[in-house]
Amino acid sequence: GALLVSERIDREELCGALSPCSLSFEIVVENPLELYSGAVEIQDINDNDPVFPSSQARLEISESVAAGARFPLESAQDPDVGINSLQTYQLSANPHFALDVQTRVDGSKYAELVLEKELDREEQRELHLVLTALDGGSPPRSAHLQIHIDVVDANDNTPVFNQSTYKASVRENTPSGTLVTKISAYDLDDGPNGDIIYSFSSHTPAKVRELFALDSATGELRVKGQLDYEETKLYEIYLQAKDKGVVPGVAHCKVLVEVVDVNDHAPEVTVTSVYSPVPEDAAPGTVVALLSVTDLDSHDNGLILVQVSDVNDNAPKSSQDSYDVYVLENNMPGIPILNVSATDPDLGRNAHLSYTLFQSDPTVGHLFSINRENGTIYLLTSLDHEDQVEFSMMVQVQDGGTPPLATNVSVSVFVTDLNDNPPTVLYPHPNTTATYTDVVAPGTPAGHMVTKVVAVDADAGYNAWISYTLLQATDPSLFSVGLHSGEIFTARQLREDDAPQHTLIILLKDHGEPVLSTSATVSISVAEMVKEVLTDLTDVAPANDPRKHVTFYLILAVILVSAAFFITMLSVGIFKCYKWRQSKELYNSSRSTLYRTPGPFHHIDAVRGGFTPPNFYHQVYLTTDSRQSDLLCKKPFTSSPLGSRQSTMRNGEPGLYHQIVGTASRPPAPDE
Repeated sequence: GALLVSERIDREELCGALSPCSLSFEIVVENPLELYSGAVEIQDINDNDPVFPSSQARLEISESVAAGARFPLESAQDPDVGINSLQTYQLSANPHFALDVQTRVDGSKYAELVLEKELDREEQRELHLVLTALDGGSPPRSAHLQIHIDVVDANDNTPVFNQSTYKASVRENTPSGTLVTKISAYDLDDGPNGDIIYSFSSHTPAKVRELFALDSATGELRVKGQLDYEETKLYEIYLQAKDKGVVPGVAHCKVLVEVVDVNDHAPEVTVTSVYSPVPEDAAPGTVVALLSVTDLDSHDNGLILVQVSDVNDNAPKSSQDSYDVYVLENNMPGIPILNVSATDPDLGRNAHLSYTLFQSDPTVGHLFSINRENGTIYLLTSLDHEDQVEFSMMVQVQDGGTPPLATNVSVSVFVTDLNDNPPTVLYPHPNTTATYTDVVAPGTPAGHMVTKVVAVDADAGYNAWISYTLLQATDPSLFSVGLHSGEIFTARQLREDDAPQHTLIILLKDHGEPVLSTSATVSISVAEMVKEVLTDLTDVAPANDPRKHVTFYLILAVILVSAAFFITMLSVGIFKCYKWRQSKELYNSSRSTLYRTPGPFHHIDAVRGGFTPPNFYHQVYLTTDSRQSDLLCKKPFTSSPLGSRQSTMRNGEPGLYHQIVGTASRPPAPDE
């Protein structure tokens, strides 16, 4: 497909003074068959010098000529075009004449001598000047004309035209000899000094002399050659009137001839390719021939007009079939979040598009709106990631045709999380007047898990990762807390001289930006028997507590919790045996069932975890090795921020796994 130069290109030979210079061509592409028209523009370079018609010019100027008289000089010709063509003239220094450079309508330049100081034949009989023509190249090219001026005595009066500019129009098909216009000049002198001869000015181009003829006696300008509108639309012709005196007086005028276009070119139909014969079973739309039509005339004479009315046969087309938009929660209401762009190649009403928003959930219809004209979707209210993570809707793009055509585009809006929720402590419950004391026996070795701080964060991802640190303790050397599990262990073996009561303040921080935190207070009693614990609990109870039977209820609670623990463990064992053959399948599907609705609460960890609130739910999942099972702890099912997030957690957001805490002795694996 490369277009190559097969021989040296000469722009002046191809196009002459015509600019721009372009060569047209047509290219046929097969399979599929297509016809392309193209043009190559030939750019000019400054490869030609300006040229005067002759190297010398002789002028006869009477000494009686007044200052201000003008004398046209021969024009130089430069076949280059544009900036490379003739641009200006320069005159050698002299005391009598100045140079005035004029510009024609077509942009070409010509020079005139202007007499600034009157001549005196007795003082100087002749003058020698040099006229230099320069083009606009870099460096410029030039040509020189030697001007010899003879100063003689002549007429006192020069011919005068009745108007300085004549205008005429002629059709391009006008036959030779047709009168274009008639110029007229008069001279007040008598005899030969008053006889006028009309002629072309010396700087009239040769092309003009070939196309027009001037009667020297009558001043009639007639068509001589064949005019062509497609070649030149306007001719600027310079004429002069000279008397017959010894020193003839000269007057100059300009004739503007406009060439009027006629419809002299028939459209040319070119059959580029013909397929013949055509099979009788050829399908509609089969290409039989490839035609191209051209007309060299201009304006209306050169148009072949075929108007095709539009039919609404194109449905709107969107740049995308679906859009996923991510919006930060707590956004400003009224912000634009998406521009649904679509196009329709039809015209007029058939291409006028309107946008309508359809939402699958009518309860969120007040959250989004769309501009019917440009498809911009606006968010009307502030969103909360903890309330709903994803919104799905459909945008219908419909044109204005009859019947209308439409295209549907699906839009999904995902609410991204901000760290706007601090960790929430579930155990020990922070908002209760009851005192939960965990018990550890004297002499307990190091590494023994005493209890566990249970907390959740309503945020997602890194914003929900909770870390636990020991902020304050009665004896900082006695207990330590798991950084990610919240499990409280003995840091060393308990001694008899250790304090019987310990209060630990645990700092819980998430990993959001900025970091949000909360604290939990854990009470631990060092005692051999439950009785001692109960005694201690009685001691720490407020003196003005009206409940008289707290000791009884505490003992009953410990017994019930212990019984529930053993019953639960027994039930789990029976269930494990019953489901033994389905253990592998249960293990594989554990990921999808991890976030089911919490079931009834079982006091599994009551002995180690203290007195758990009755509205706190646990859910236990066991693998084939029950010793490594994890205990899933959740907030209450009703009015639970975690409950509204379960659909999100099913989608597998990794950050949510750090909200799941339990009694396992190992940290959760990365994929859990």
